[in-house]
Amino acid sequence: MAKVAYYPGCALEGSGGPYDRSTRALVGALGLEMKNLMDWNCCGAMEVKNIHPMLQTYMSARNMAIAAEKMGYDTVMAPCNGCYHNLKKAEYECATSPATMQTVQDLARKSGDPVYRGDVRTVHLLEWLMEEVGPEGIKSRIKRSLNGVRIANYYGCMYTRPRQIFPEKDQGPGSESSYKPHFMDDLLAAAGAVNVDFPLKTACCGGAHTLSDSDTSTQLVLNLLQAADEAGADLIATECPTCHSGLEMHQIRAETQFGIQTRVKILYFTQLLGLALGLSARKLAIHENVSDSIDFLQGKGVI
Repeated sequence: MAKVAYYPGCALEGSGGPYDRSTRALVGALGLEMKNLMDWNCCGAMEVKNIHPMLQTYMSARNMAIAAEKMGYDTVMAPCNGCYHNLKKAEYECATSPATMQTVQDLARKSGDPVYRGDVRTVHLLEWLMEEVGPEGIKSRIKRSLNGVRIANYYGCMYTRPRQIFPEKDQGPGSESSYKPHFMDDLLAAAGAVNVDFPLKTACCGGAHTLSDSDTSTQLVLNLLQAADEAGADLIATECPTCHSGLEMHQIRAETQFGIQTRVKILYFTQLLGLALGLSARKLAIHENVSDSIDFLQGKGVI
């Protein structure tokens, strides 16, 4: 099995802590091997590109260079959609623009950092699990089925856009789709879940506007929550810490500020897969979620 350098990014060491802990627990239970990326830095997130787009590219490329030059790894695994997106964008820009690659390398030499040479790929946690384990591998390890729990799988907008930076997608059978992603659906179905037809699986949650325009973010989240309710979902599965936090916070805000209540619960897909593999709710940090799903999961016999 491939060894990967694990890039948690800033969110997983903060508000996305349950995603980090459940990722580590799940990876360990599956017998996969990942090592923390040494001396990693922020990928540039959303704000840095407003200072200079090339700075964001360099910050992401630096992480990939560390994986290759200091650790000897050719793959970086990023569970966060924003980190995954930014590293993939840097990978694409350096591969398609000699001028960009030259600038990134010049900056590295000036700062004394490892030089990025274009020999590292970034994968999302979903992609890594599909490559190394797949649905059949999940089925063979099930200890406690998800027991028909009805799930709306939410991928968010940065997992598939812009499409040109993800050349491995849309390559036919076995590849992920940028139009209708299905890797999370496939893995959770293998664990016994029922995936509902959720039309907004790649719609924006408004995460980038939470501080500047909370009402817009709340409305965008409400669109997702109400669509999941109408589809008959018991819960929404997420694979991005920003999306997850936004769904949880704005579900509460919609009720307290606007009197609009939705019943759907929100969990990371890693937490759900971990439960199916027999891990405890505490080890998967489910008690740290804002969305309280413990009673529901107990009622379904999942914990």
